[in-house]
Amino acid sequence: MTVKRKAILIAGPTASGKSGAAIGIAAATGGVIVNADSMQVYRNLQVLTSRPTARDEARAPHRLYGYMDACVACSTGMWLNDLVKVLSDIWAAGQTAILVGGTGLYFRSALEGLAEVPEIPLEVRNKWRDRLAAQGAEALHGVLSKLDSTEAARFEPGDGQRIVRALEVLEATGKPLSWFHRKARHSAVLAGADVQKIVVRPARDVLYERINNRFDEMMNEGALEEARALLALGLPEDLPAMKAIGVRALGEYLGGRCSLDEATQTAKRETRNYAKRQMTWVRGQMADWTMVDTARNAIAVVCDEAGKSYGPGQRLAP
Repeated sequence: MTVKRKAILIAGPTASGKSGAAIGIAAATGGVIVNADSMQVYRNLQVLTSRPTARDEARAPHRLYGYMDACVACSTGMWLNDLVKVLSDIWAAGQTAILVGGTGLYFRSALEGLAEVPEIPLEVRNKWRDRLAAQGAEALHGVLSKLDSTEAARFEPGDGQRIVRALEVLEATGKPLSWFHRKARHSAVLAGADVQKIVVRPARDVLYERINNRFDEMMNEGALEEARALLALGLPEDLPAMKAIGVRALGEYLGGRCSLDEATQTAKRETRNYAKRQMTWVRGQMADWTMVDTARNAIAVVCDEAGKSYGPGQRLAP
């Protein structure tokens, strides 16, 4: 018997409402929600990453959330290997997989496979990062355009992180990053599947208000205590979990180096900046995805395509 492989992908910036959309879609389709956020894999970061609550998990099955310790440096490859197993189980049960998160590389690796790029020498990495800091993203985009105009056309001029990555790979290997993507080490796990791709993208002022309000809610729900417990583990600062937004800012307060209000404002600002970077990725990498401005509209798009109606007695996410 042929197994039906259906997946609904829901991306978007932090605080956009995509998790609420996933719960609504799971209720409408009987699907299983799968994490596609690099920080929500950590069990030590329930509050600061807005991981689904026990109430959320009671409304729909969730997978790949809070299953790694903070001492683990979870890579895209590790997550992708775990995703393969989870999707196999979901599809074998005849269910729809609903991948939701804000990590663009996770989505790309699931759709296109994961490229095996050789280790880049530290001096090359530092060279281009220093030039980014000194000259800015647009200037480096111009450099990349002169070296490889085809490769440069893949990136937004303001996407400094990805432009630097392209330049360092090109210098170190003599090949464009796209060459390695074509030679992807992992076969794309979603290749051949029935995939629906949606981005929840609120207006900027709406998103920023949600970000500010959500961090206030996090503080009321124990974000400070969570940061204190994580920092008490004495883990290396370069681990991914230690770089979660809010950890460093609240650590400054706990260390007596700033006020709680200053720490809170710093965390909100860092979250807004992160949302900007996520939206840059969306513009550059997800142009062919369906764009909606609310979770409610994301649910409607899925239900319209599936020919289902979302029950009037159910609560729609805002």
